[in-house]
Amino acid sequence: MDYRAIAEEIIKISRKKGADLAEAYIAVSRQLSIEVRNGEIESIQEASSYGLGLRVIKDKRLGFAYVNDFRPQSLSETVDRALNFARILTADENNVLPDDPGVSEVSGLYDPELSKVPMEKKIALAKEVEALAMKVKGITKSEGSSYRESEGEIIIASSPGLLKSYKASGCGFGVGVVAEKGEQKSSGYESCTRRFFADLKSPAEIANKAAEKALRMLDPQPVKTQRATVIFDPDVAYAILGGIIQAINGERVLQGASFLGKKLGQKIASELITIVDDGTLEKGLASAPFDGEGVPTQKRVIVENGVLKGFMYNTYAARRAGVKSTGNASRGGFSSLPGIGPHNFYILAGKAKPEEIIAATERGLLVTEVTGYGINPVNGNFSGGAAGLWIERGKIVHPVKGITIAGTADEMLNGIDMLGNDLDLNRSRTAPTLRIKSLQIGGE
Repeated sequence: MDYRAIAEEIIKISRKKGADLAEAYIAVSRQLSIEVRNGEIESIQEASSYGLGLRVIKDKRLGFAYVNDFRPQSLSETVDRALNFARILTADENNVLPDDPGVSEVSGLYDPELSKVPMEKKIALAKEVEALAMKVKGITKSEGSSYRESEGEIIIASSPGLLKSYKASGCGFGVGVVAEKGEQKSSGYESCTRRFFADLKSPAEIANKAAEKALRMLDPQPVKTQRATVIFDPDVAYAILGGIIQAINGERVLQGASFLGKKLGQKIASELITIVDDGTLEKGLASAPFDGEGVPTQKRVIVENGVLKGFMYNTYAARRAGVKSTGNASRGGFSSLPGIGPHNFYILAGKAKPEEIIAATERGLLVTEVTGYGINPVNGNFSGGAAGLWIERGKIVHPVKGITIAGTADEMLNGIDMLGNDLDLNRSRTAPTLRIKSLQIGGE
């Protein structure tokens, strides 16, 4: 099926029926999921889908409709629905479409060999990682292993003359296990996701990490409520980024619903902190040559040495704010309108090894698990449940469960005094190990 031709055709129909502007967004995808437990295949699911989302603008009024039937009559009816919606909605001078014909150069998005890898090899990968994890002493049960992959194509066409497309793929596998000691039970999970099948980590590495996570949390001991140093492991450092991402959303800033809305150009974090949003990272899981409405992606510094440098915008929010789109239009698929979201969003690595950060900590908590954790994007407060490893005089002494951490974003971000060198850019939202000098920990 010629999806580019279909996209161009519905634009022509829209203009003929009276639309001032029109945009077609087509998403084509194939998904595979394999679930294994105790060496047996529990399920294999493979599905393909495609669909088209249509935005039309008539007299500054926006209408939207979507369809997954590409016959001529269905396309014509989709245009009619979108135009009918436009007629009943309120006019808004900020309803425009981007017209930048460019695309960013991004390599390593699509693995043409992925679909050629035999199904037997993918099943064997899921079985092997589980079997290896179960061989680790102290591991008693499997929570199951899995393999997943996806590949697809995005096509955007619009009346301002845009016609762009790209292909992307992704695959990954993981395993969950349980360690038991007496009446105690502790779970551990580890996974790996990559653009290319050949880049996946070895099953042994994933299995050992999952087992290690389960075993290290046995024999937890309580700690008293206190202020202490808190170290965030890279596995949970992403939790800090979630509230920041929402707070730099240009739409939230315009609504006055962001604790960072009035702090552009001001210091909001430790000088150690530089945060980047990069849509052009090679093999990045959130990389793309253009965003959800066709604007070229870019690499942007959001926070530089602690100073807030910018927000994220799609075309609509950017026009309202009197700026240009930053290439951060996000789409949940062909059935949704563009929102605002990051690409590969990360804190730059520091110089310290993780073990050096632990050794430099007199008393504190290495957070390895979080529950309901996050910065409130409106007021900057944060709180949540946590578990991890307690540190005394630079050494890990015992695991800790059932505690809480609370404070403010200002206290947390400006309190970062050590930054690890262990940044993993194979995650789309990531940070290295980071240490916060002092936070309130709720225990006994």
